[in-house]
Amino acid sequence: MKPNNPETDVKTTENRKLVLAEKIDNKAKRKLKAQRHSGTSAWFGLGMMGLIGWSIALPTILGATLGIWLDKHYKIEHSWTLSLIVAGLTLGCFTAWNWLSKEDQAMREENEEDNQQRIEQKQEQKQEQKREQHND
Repeated sequence: MKPNNPETDVKTTENRKLVLAEKIDNKAKRKLKAQRHSGTSAWFGLGMMGLIGWSIALPTILGATLGIWLDKHYKIEHSWTLSLIVAGLTLGCFTAWNWLSKEDQAMREENEEDNQQRIEQKQEQKQEQKREQHND
């Protein structure tokens, strides 16, 4: 059994306090991040649905309106209305897909940054533990 060394006990206590402080800091950061995003998540979701809906509906309605006008003024064998509805729907779907892919990429980058910070913190903790073991 090792005799109690006051210096070692102080270092160990200080290291434990540092590790505990880091854990508390990490939890506080996560809670703050969750609070920042929690209030906007419901509104963000509704806004996203609205944006996606309008980005598809608006070009489709405009295509239908223009198609009806063209059908009245320029008679051809094929329907302008049907053609422009399909064109508007295609354009709207492409626009919505493009916007969603940008949002998805932004969320992935944010998660990647968070993961990188966690990895760095774990590496720092491991290095601190190695130093602590080396000093003992």
